[in-house]
Amino acid sequence: MNDRQTTKKSSKTAQTREDRLKAALKANMAKRKAQARARASNNNNQKKE
Repeated sequence: MNDRQTTKKSSKTAQTREDRLKAALKANMAKRKAQARARASNNNNQKKE
């Protein structure tokens, strides 16, 4: 009976860890896209001058 409880906890912990990693990756990708857009915009402005 104890084995079942630890398995459920492990599964739940793994799932929450996976969710946290997924959210962190999504935030990181959004940040990188924003940086790339800012750099591209900055390069376009410099070329016009």
